[in-house]
Amino acid sequence: MSGHPATPVIDTHVILRDGDKVLFSQRGGPYGYGRWHMPSGKLDQKESLPAGAARELFEETGITVDPTDLRMVQVVHHRQDDEVERIGFFFEAVEWEGNPVNKEPEKCLALTWFTVHELPDDIIEYPQAGLLGYLNETGPLTSHNWR
Repeated sequence: MSGHPATPVIDTHVILRDGDKVLFSQRGGPYGYGRWHMPSGKLDQKESLPAGAARELFEETGITVDPTDLRMVQVVHHRQDDEVERIGFFFEAVEWEGNPVNKEPEKCLALTWFTVHELPDDIIEYPQAGLLGYLNETGPLTSHNWR
């Protein structure tokens, strides 16, 4: 143990709900190409977690949500590799406005609704850990990829 303080990347993820359906995006960038995840992104400096989640959702899908209408439902402490740790804050949005549109076609191949009973087979493991922790109500914190 080095005793150095951790400097994790802070991510926000939005579980956009429409009844029993959840919106997924299919990755078009080099990381996880062709695989599924929920709208997400890194938190900017001097930005609150709910504001960052609302911003990322809008930037990726055009969906507008008031940050006060986002409910934090899960936290995932993810070990990406030997150098990078991430802490992902997962928010549920049930009140929102608009119709999802792929606003980042260079990063996203598709936006698709899946029911919580028939999730896509190829969800990226880190966001999948948060989604399953939320759906299975296993508690507010999930550790992922720690040895």
